[in-house]
Amino acid sequence: MSIIDKIAAAVTPQPNENKRAEATTDARAAATPGDWLSLVLDHHDQIREAFTAGKLAKGAANRTAAMKTLALVLNGHSLAEEVVLYPALGAADEKAHAAQAYLEQTVAKNQMAELERIPPLQEAWLDKWEHIESAVLTHMYEEESGWFLELHEKGDDQDRLTLRYAEEYDRYVG
Repeated sequence: MSIIDKIAAAVTPQPNENKRAEATTDARAAATPGDWLSLVLDHHDQIREAFTAGKLAKGAANRTAAMKTLALVLNGHSLAEEVVLYPALGAADEKAHAAQAYLEQTVAKNQMAELERIPPLQEAWLDKWEHIESAVLTHMYEEESGWFLELHEKGDDQDRLTLRYAEEYDRYVG
């Protein structure tokens, strides 16, 4: 982890596991099966599972495979959010949250690109993996504890958001 990463982690409050689990439970309670929010939460679960798999992976090939699995779901999910949900968040008078969400996802993409350049057996690889995980989990917490609950409540045409989010995710992930 770079010095900049360490400073950012020190000054950015990180929700603990219990707070994150509570936010996920509350968001699931607000979601309707099959709606965009439930799809987002399903993808968040897949992302958490991919991070766990990467931390447990032994050997260069397994770590590389875990990184590629994470990248697929993370990129498909983030692109669907960026194309569909963040513009809707802005339209629902949550422009600051939308802007912050875009920024956080851009940073995560840059961090994943850095991870690709680190040999998988080096300690720096796992350090970078855990740094990315912490940032992504915090981002997901922000969505689950507030941003997406607001969009679910205030956003126009929820059915369209569901259709478009699923289309964009499938376009990337297939």
